[in-house]
Amino acid sequence: MKPLRTSSRIAILIASLAMIGSFFLPIWRIELWAPQYPEGLMMKIWLSHLSGDVEIINGLNHYIGMAHIKEEMFPEFIVLPYLAALFVLLGLVAAWLNKRVGSLAYLGLIVVAGIVAMVDFYQWGYQYGHNLDPTAAINVPGMAYQPPLIGYKKLLNFGAYSVPDWGGFLFIFAAVVLTLVVACEYYFCKNLRPDSKTKLKSIRTVAAIGLLFLFACTAQPSPIQYGHDQCEFCKMTIMDDRFAAELVTTKGKVYKFDDLFCLNKYYQMQRAKDADYQHILVNDYLQKGTLINLRSAHLLKAEALRSPMGGNMAAFSSLEKLNALEVEKQWKVETTNWSNLKK
Repeated sequence: MKPLRTSSRIAILIASLAMIGSFFLPIWRIELWAPQYPEGLMMKIWLSHLSGDVEIINGLNHYIGMAHIKEEMFPEFIVLPYLAALFVLLGLVAAWLNKRVGSLAYLGLIVVAGIVAMVDFYQWGYQYGHNLDPTAAINVPGMAYQPPLIGYKKLLNFGAYSVPDWGGFLFIFAAVVLTLVVACEYYFCKNLRPDSKTKLKSIRTVAAIGLLFLFACTAQPSPIQYGHDQCEFCKMTIMDDRFAAELVTTKGKVYKFDDLFCLNKYYQMQRAKDADYQHILVNDYLQKGTLINLRSAHLLKAEALRSPMGGNMAAFSSLEKLNALEVEKQWKVETTNWSNLKK
């Protein structure tokens, strides 16, 4: 059994390690658009749970007799994290064994797993879209509401999209890299001459640029323009650079707020989960205009703060700074954090 080229082993290593990202990113998403929902509704599927507008979608689907979507109906959530970890491990083993046949077997397993996953998803969609409650408020004879396996489909007045999300693209990326490795090892590169090194170097450069592009396209915060930007919740102009806050969705959409009170109200109205947002940010009270991670910030509530919408809550990057201000001002305060606030 012939060994792999060094470049092939590195590519297999990168492909397998890239799949670790699927533990932190959604692997699939279903999006719905209709005139009454111009911003759209979205359900995200992760390795172990669901997120997004699941309850709103359930409320709409109830009228046409579709089953209530809940995580308990997906036994796959129990095994998927273990399978993803297994594929990462198998990639490391394939790179370590350093055999052509190992790369071929690894690619075959990923392709088979992808086919099985798509068949399983299709079967769930079929059952979900066809097994309707005959006593539902809206009953269209002969109508089924199976979501598309992949791509677009019209369902009554809704347009439905079913596409991979970032975690899913990582699996696709791994499969593409492995396909190129196998093709190179068995066909294109097996008789590579020394004078072909320039071509091989160019291929590696293009692959590196592709990797940089893949991992650079992430949702980023946007600086708040004080005196110009409008609060998403109360529609007031954002003026105070001590209390402003910002939500950045995993798709890169940015929502700005003039007060933590407004951010929290908007968050609750959206019935959101933290997983729906790439960034949840708030101004550091002691560093005007500096956004910090609200998930790890320390929050102080005091009437004397007098924030724009009466939330009267300030954020600090460290507990020591919060305590120092409390001692200095001698305010009557409460302390909390984002986990408690959103409840």
